[in-house]
Amino acid sequence: MEEKKLTGAESLELISRMIETTKKRMEVGSGNKFLLYGYSAAVLSVAVFLSVRLTGDSRWNFAWFLMFIPGIVDAAASRKRRPAVVTYMDGVLFGVWRIVGALFFLTVIVLCAMACVYGVADFSLMLPLGLLYICFGTSVTGIVIKEPWLVCMPLVGFVAAVGMLVSYGLPAGGFRLYWGLWFGLSCLVMMVVPGHIINRKAKKACSGN
Repeated sequence: MEEKKLTGAESLELISRMIETTKKRMEVGSGNKFLLYGYSAAVLSVAVFLSVRLTGDSRWNFAWFLMFIPGIVDAAASRKRRPAVVTYMDGVLFGVWRIVGALFFLTVIVLCAMACVYGVADFSLMLPLGLLYICFGTSVTGIVIKEPWLVCMPLVGFVAAVGMLVSYGLPAGGFRLYWGLWFGLSCLVMMVVPGHIINRKAKKACSGN
């Protein structure tokens, strides 16, 4: 069977169609990943901060591992609503966020290994490193679906993450008590705000306005 060669215009149209299909699935699908993770991070950041501040017990910081729960919920929901046809763009986004998840997992493994070998490991580093991973995933997603808000807003998270790492060596723990709040606020700005903007655009597109 002879393979049909696409012209330049046909290729561009096909790519545009894949982008629109992927974007529409993200926008009007059952639930929005950015809102799920963004709100979860914001709520958890306030809960952990208040728990540590009121009790003086830093072990409350281990509650940050609850951030894996939205990931499990999202993975289960994604399997149920998996489309019959998966575009190339869908595959790219899936691969990007799979890498982000792997980076989180590997970071935990490395910190646990250091704790076993050296008897100490600073798990607070998960916050700035995790923020950098999320910035990467969100920006790449914005580039793929051509959504400027998702491309630009992660810069806020990047600045916050660099600020955390730079302050790490400062006296009094480099304001580490407030790192969680920085993380939560960054997620609100770079995930929740664009998530609502994308949903609003989707509603207008569906209503034909």
